[in-house]
Amino acid sequence: MSVRPWREIQRKNTKKIKVGNVDVGGDAPISVQSMTNTPTNDVKQTINQVRELEEVGADLVRISCPDEESSSALKKIIKEVNVPIIADIHFHYKRAIEAAQSGAACLRINPGNIGNEKKVKEVIKAAKDFGCSIRIGVNAGSLERDLLEKYGEPCPDAMVESALRHVKILEDNDFFNFKISCKASDVFLAVAAYYGISDACDYPIHLGITEAGGKVAGTIKSSIGLGSLLWAGIGDTIRVSLSAEPVEEIKVGFNILKSLNLRHRGVNVISCPSCARQEFNVIKNVEELEKRLEHITMPMTLSVIGCVVNGPGEARETDIGLTGGKSGHQIYLNGEKHHVLRDGDMIDHLVELCEKKQKELLIKK
Repeated sequence: MSVRPWREIQRKNTKKIKVGNVDVGGDAPISVQSMTNTPTNDVKQTINQVRELEEVGADLVRISCPDEESSSALKKIIKEVNVPIIADIHFHYKRAIEAAQSGAACLRINPGNIGNEKKVKEVIKAAKDFGCSIRIGVNAGSLERDLLEKYGEPCPDAMVESALRHVKILEDNDFFNFKISCKASDVFLAVAAYYGISDACDYPIHLGITEAGGKVAGTIKSSIGLGSLLWAGIGDTIRVSLSAEPVEEIKVGFNILKSLNLRHRGVNVISCPSCARQEFNVIKNVEELEKRLEHITMPMTLSVIGCVVNGPGEARETDIGLTGGKSGHQIYLNGEKHHVLRDGDMIDHLVELCEKKQKELLIKK
């Protein structure tokens, strides 16, 4: 379907950096990332989880390196996966150096707990020596003590000052391959901080509402925070932080981007909430369809509407559409009536149509 002008978001033109083989910033697609929750030193389990994330479309995966054993294990993990790996570093700068030596594509360091400027300089040297990018990861829950004393509490100005303080260190050491995040669990605080850092510089920005909560509450919270920032053109890479399996973070991330017409992967299912007019069980069928269509990676739209009130109108705007009817369900292809489905399994039929559409798109590609 064509993109209408009022559906276009004007993204801020930030600097483009490299995270392994993935471009972040500038005109690059907004990348979606998650983080493993397996013990990093359990190499096999961590590799399996990274591969699961790759399968659902993760562009980047972050792995925590809390100790020397973990940063050493990173070398074995990186050899067995395809996605660039970001090393998550807290408290000990030497873990960042070890992670760089192990082949990490990016080093995530927290200004509030990484240590003094001398230690940061050593991390910068390792990043230069081994071709890593860096993320300055400011978090409202771990701001520097002097900033908390200055401002009295975590606030947007304190978070932006923390980020800019470390931007200057990197710039003074002739290092520019970095991105910035200003995360908070409070949506208002995070959004205000991100607006502040976006106004203050043009480095790429990693978006996230940290510690957002469980699958449902966290999805809502992240959608509000990330959605409002992305709508304003802010954000080059995102992570949805959920107390749920990591693959769910990737799915929600892509759905946020899909909803804002910023990036499309797989089937965008448009379905009604169902009511007494429905000619089939909408909720049950859509739930099953979403599971059955997870293997589709090419972008396409599918409308599944239970009756003729809005069904024909929605179907005209989608690649594939089904409108419930008393004498049969009308199937639309590319906005036009195509055939009526009277017999056979609805789900199997729609899956087959989507698979056929994917083959057509792949040929054109």
